[in-house]
Amino acid sequence: MDALPPELSHFTLPDLVGVLLLLGVWIGMTLLIENAPRRWPSTSNLMADYRREWMVQFVDRDPRIFDSQVIGQLRQGTSFFASATLIAIGGALALLGDLERVIGLAGDLSAGQRPIIVWEVKILLIVLFLVNGFLKFVWSNRLFGYCAVLMGAVPNQPDHSAALPRARKAAEINITAARGFNRGLRALYCALAATAWLLGAYALITAATITALVLLRREFASASRAVLMQPDTAENHTQT
Repeated sequence: MDALPPELSHFTLPDLVGVLLLLGVWIGMTLLIENAPRRWPSTSNLMADYRREWMVQFVDRDPRIFDSQVIGQLRQGTSFFASATLIAIGGALALLGDLERVIGLAGDLSAGQRPIIVWEVKILLIVLFLVNGFLKFVWSNRLFGYCAVLMGAVPNQPDHSAALPRARKAAEINITAARGFNRGLRALYCALAATAWLLGAYALITAATITALVLLRREFASASRAVLMQPDTAENHTQT
């Protein structure tokens, strides 16, 4: 234990548990959501199937204005989150230069005084998630751009030999872009949970647990997932 850096002595066991729990939620939820079993797919998995079907229908659609508008909206969404995350990164880094105010505010809400290094690590954890989210959003935006190019390369003749293969390529790029976007959103959720650490270790543990429950519900028990799971039959569309 004496070989450990002296800075680590300022962190308690609950601090370590909270950080490991949050990192586990970040990594574990990604693995679970993206590799969910076929008999219990996540909302993201279900939407991936619809993205593939979208590109199949795209081949026969004429004109294709609607499809270009959808891709444009998706790119705008990723651009918005990338810009917002970049602003948040700047704000978090600015806090590192004004730690006295942070310590004063957090000290009013939590018991005890902690060294400067503790607060720096707490803010840097938030920055870690924000930077990861920013990179995911930027890459997602670029992939949606690639998808738009591939869609433009799909021949207008549905019976063309290259039409369906190129549409399927566009679908896979679209799915990869959506996967990156969802990873960016999860990074933002974890960044919000990490801010609870400013109030203490137990606040972090609570926030990480709530984040995991929210992600599980949205991907595996939400109303939108229930709608996606309904079979595509005429009876479902005629019910009142």
